[in-house]
Amino acid sequence: MKTIRRLIYGEVLAAIALVALGFLALFFFFDLVDELQYLGKSNGINAGEIYQIRHALLYVGLLVPNHLYELLPISVLIGTIFVMARLAQSSEYTILRTSGLGPWRALKLLLVLGALFVVFSFVVGDYVAPASERAAQLLKARYQSKITIGQTGAWLKEKQAYNTYVVNVKALTPDNEMQGVQVFEFNNKGLIVSTTQAPLATFAAGDAWQLQQATRAEFEVSGAPSAARPQESAKVNRVVLETFRWPTEISAEMVSVALLKPERMGTIDLFNYVRHLDANGQTAQRYEIEFWKKVFYPLSCLVMVILALPFAYLHFRSGGIAGYVFAGVMIGISFFLLNNVFGYIGNLRNWMPWLAAATPGLLYMAVSLGAFGWLVLRR
Repeated sequence: MKTIRRLIYGEVLAAIALVALGFLALFFFFDLVDELQYLGKSNGINAGEIYQIRHALLYVGLLVPNHLYELLPISVLIGTIFVMARLAQSSEYTILRTSGLGPWRALKLLLVLGALFVVFSFVVGDYVAPASERAAQLLKARYQSKITIGQTGAWLKEKQAYNTYVVNVKALTPDNEMQGVQVFEFNNKGLIVSTTQAPLATFAAGDAWQLQQATRAEFEVSGAPSAARPQESAKVNRVVLETFRWPTEISAEMVSVALLKPERMGTIDLFNYVRHLDANGQTAQRYEIEFWKKVFYPLSCLVMVILALPFAYLHFRSGGIAGYVFAGVMIGISFFLLNNVFGYIGNLRNWMPWLAAATPGLLYMAVSLGAFGWLVLRR
């Protein structure tokens, strides 16, 4: 059994590595072509900082882990189908079956291999890809002076002990400094208490922001309404502070959420951000779906190896293997598209987040088990 395991694992790993390398080379080329338009451009601050071809190559290289994470289930499916179909075409799998490799034992072998890819996919998607994505964005920002977060900036909300704060950040620099910061403070009645504006702010130790050259306006309401004076009198106090320390639990990771797409964040970061949104009464549907997709997506590698096993029990004519490999490519692409489509539909229809994330995997798992039961067990 050790010899059979070594044979199958060696063939499948080599095929998956080859397929993944081909996909990554293709995406690397497309990303590099897209970056050519930025060559020779400066950040506008230092004329010596020019975006050159080596920077473009490094930037595109830092995007590779994220592509690997997205393409790994498809690569596992195509590589495993190719090996199983080739073994069946050359009658090697028939020999393995007569040597004692029954359907359940073969399924167990592939599930162990799929479990290894589940762990590998989780590590890449949760640790390597988010870190490389941040490094890529910071590299790109070095030659664009700053990273603008949308047209109106990043908006965040935080409830503290007595008041509620709404924060707007226009841009984020490569040095993790925030530009164009506005802090709006509201009391428990929903009335504005103060506004603070600063051209620059940094993340200070002890859960706080340090605002530089801050302009603070405090709104004071004095007196009570009466018959002679039906309205309260209001007074605005303005002051310019060289530095202003604002205590907050909004961290640099939360601000960078607007910079990174949710699907490129780590599972723990998504979980913490969802808790932050829930605690502040904000909708977290989109981020909850992405969190559950992060949980279920690595498990799709198990689905793919189950789906590939029935190909070993098909009868091939000469040259017929190419058609089955093409079918594997189409199945993998359909799974990738369906996984994204269900995420958007779940967000629009307000489905339960775990259901929207798990449905594509459950559908393909049902197809895999159905094909395994019909082609392998019954026939």
